[in-house]
Amino acid sequence: MTASLPSKPPSLWRVYLMFLGPMILSNILQGLSGTLNGVFIGQMLGTHALASVAGMFPIIFFFISLVIGLGAGASVLVGQAWGAREPGKVRTITGTALALGALIGLVAAVLGAMFAREAMVALGTPADVLEDALRYARVMMLMMPVLLVFILFTQLLRGVSDTISPLLALLISTTTGLILTPAFIQGWLGLPRLGILSAAVASLLSTAAAMAFLAVRLRRMGHVMAPDRKLLAAFRIDRAILASVFRIGLPTGVQMVVMSLSQLVILALVNQHGSQATAAYGAVTQVVNYVQFPALSIAITASILAAQAIGEGATERLGAILSTGLWLNVAITGSFVLLGYALSQTLLGLFLTDPAVRAQGGHLLHIMLWSLLVFGFQAMVSGIMRASGDVLVPTGITIFCILVVQMGVAWALNRRIGLEGIWIGFPVAYLAMLALQTVYYRGVWRHRTIERLV
Repeated sequence: MTASLPSKPPSLWRVYLMFLGPMILSNILQGLSGTLNGVFIGQMLGTHALASVAGMFPIIFFFISLVIGLGAGASVLVGQAWGAREPGKVRTITGTALALGALIGLVAAVLGAMFAREAMVALGTPADVLEDALRYARVMMLMMPVLLVFILFTQLLRGVSDTISPLLALLISTTTGLILTPAFIQGWLGLPRLGILSAAVASLLSTAAAMAFLAVRLRRMGHVMAPDRKLLAAFRIDRAILASVFRIGLPTGVQMVVMSLSQLVILALVNQHGSQATAAYGAVTQVVNYVQFPALSIAITASILAAQAIGEGATERLGAILSTGLWLNVAITGSFVLLGYALSQTLLGLFLTDPAVRAQGGHLLHIMLWSLLVFGFQAMVSGIMRASGDVLVPTGITIFCILVVQMGVAWALNRRIGLEGIWIGFPVAYLAMLALQTVYYRGVWRHRTIERLV
């Protein structure tokens, strides 16, 4: 799908919705792969196995976060180049970003193979799940090169308004994983029984299948990002482009890494309460991810539309892009939050078979679910500013709120009231982010001259 920015608000709503439908579905499918793995593992292998997988999540998220951050920077450049109608520059940016993603994936695979045990022990992984967690961790880290390139590719496609290709690729990946994970667990279809490794091996195979599909589809379309000779020639690190990607993406990547590191600290605090609390953490995280998807999708859409408007030289549209996104966050993310409260026990029951653990997870979910609406608001404001290349202060605000506000509140309240106190840190941090981002947006950013970066 290729969309052009309209000049009137009603058309802008239509463009948003054309982006959001495929993008929200794509994000849900991307999360669904991990969710289904959690369901299969929790139901077929038990709470012990689910705790093993949950212990690995923050480490995987660390590397994914770094690439997502860099991809956000590259997507801004792609959006501006596409808005300026310069396909050659789009390919140069894409080639540089994919080469960088492959390099990060290789580093992750090597580090994961060498230091998985040390990392899991440092996180305080419960002793009764440590060995299973290590086996799962090593396979997941070995698949990082394929996974990270795939994530980057889908991000960059959205920069040229193509949300359909990522959706179809993720549909292939999710469907393949849905078949292979239980097949490896049970030994169906003549496949070996892999136990705790089933989800990791299925993820590798399904991601590879999605990448192959994406390559064939884009070539048949004659897509600007098709893996043809032109893109292969651009598959190298261009220093000038890399500098621009780092200028925007590195602060965002650092922000994402800090967020993942904060999750490591949160997990370490949760692990102190035992493997049942770890399992509840994994299940609640799954539900929260789905409620966050619309908020993140709207923020990404706002950033893409803003980048394209800047590339076209139509900066007068930025205010309308932001206000439309904020109202959509109220309508769409707010609906997901309400559904999360209404169906919390049903959703958690997909992962947790122990009634006591499920009740504990429901209580933790209720503490912070409402604040995801606030999270969406601040993501929208920072996304608009990132589209112009202004990332240092918005990123600094987010990092401050995570390291000082969230971690401080979680640590202090964990000591005072226990496990519930850890989760109170989330809404407190999101409220602080929104307040500070809004002050910077109104007081500084709106008064600056916005210019193209490429």
